[in-house]
This record gives sequence, C-alpha cells and structure tokens, in this order.
Amino acid sequence: MAHAKYKVGDLVDFNPARATVPASIREYKVLRLMPYEGGERQYRIKTIAEQFERVARESELSRRP
Repeated sequence: MAHAKYKVGDLVDFNPARATVPASIREYKVLRLMPYEGGERQYRIKTIAEQFERVARESELSRRP
C-alpha cells in the first residue's frame, strides 16, 4: 500500500464527495490514520466548530495553503 498523504496534526480542507454529507467549515485537523477501504486511505478528522469527529477518504481532503 502507498504511504499516507497526510499525517496526524496536518490541517486539511474537507470536500465531501457525498452531497448529503454537510461540512460546516472546510478546515479540519487530521487526528488519526485509518485503514484502507476500497483501495483508499481513510482519516479521522475534526474541526473545532463541531463536537464530533468525521471519517474522510483521502480523495476528499486537500492540504491547506
């Protein structure tokens, strides 16, 4: 498997592929690397604007400028 594109502590933008998944803001922090699912790395992410964590696929994330 390929190396992870992001590491714990990285700030990322979250752009969910599923239109039914609202994202309150775009800036999230990577909390944990998750196992691959469907050939794609997953990450546990969180923003300070929400009380809960999310799981995002690597393709839904982009590095903050």
